Amino acid sequence: MRIYCHPISILFLALNRLAGATTTITPLVPSTPSPIMTEFPPPKDHSHLIIDGWFHERGPLWPGQAFTLKIKEVLYHKKSQFQDVLVFESETYGKVFVLDGVIQCTERDECSYQEMMAHIPLYAHPSPKKVLVIGGGDGGVLREIARHPCVEEIVICELDADVIQISKKYLPFMAKGFDDPRVTVHIKDGAKFMEENLAEFDVIITDSSDPVGPACVLFETPFYKAMHGSLREGGIICTQG
Repeated sequence: MRIYCHPISILFLALNRLAGATTTITPLVPSTPSPIMTEFPPPKDHSHLIIDGWFHERGPLWPGQAFTLKIKEVLYHKKSQFQDVLVFESETYGKVFVLDGVIQCTERDECSYQEMMAHIPLYAHPSPKKVLVIGGGDGGVLREIARHPCVEEIVICELDADVIQISKKYLPFMAKGFDDPRVTVHIKDGAKFMEENLAEFDVIITDSSDPVGPACVLFETPFYKAMHGSLREGGIICTQG
């Protein structure tokens, strides 16, 4: 049996397991992304989101609303092979990492995301020896996985090599996850990697960006099937969504 669930579902599984209860989790079937998400073309330059010294996060995922942060200094802003990459120092949230106009993490509160994504599935699994991270090029999830001495191998598959290099330079508080000797890095498409590595992993964590741009495929049925095929018997999948 393989288990698929979101972080909150994994939390209930972990609590029930600690209590000695028997838990049955119905697999989640990913819904088809709406046309608004899949057809939204990210502009060539997201600098239009910086207005009067403030960064404005807005897009098709949040119609009619925006989130803004005051910028102290823009540290990096270029387009990689796959997406627009922005790193800036904010007045109140520390360093902020942005892909295609969408905030991925902030120095102030990134720990709450990384900890939920990593620790819940790892504690829910009885013996997680080999762990795969899809995406997660900032290294934050790797940092948390590395806290588990029972894990023998940590594999990360990141499509955009620039994300890793930029994170190592500007976000070392997260990118230090790459320093663990158990970590192996693959720069390639995650679905193809899993199709080439069947029944290999005890835990698979998908640390993806939001379902716009190149990350859309990470929310579609073929990708979920690839994850299922790459799990060992009794494995656990954790995704952000």
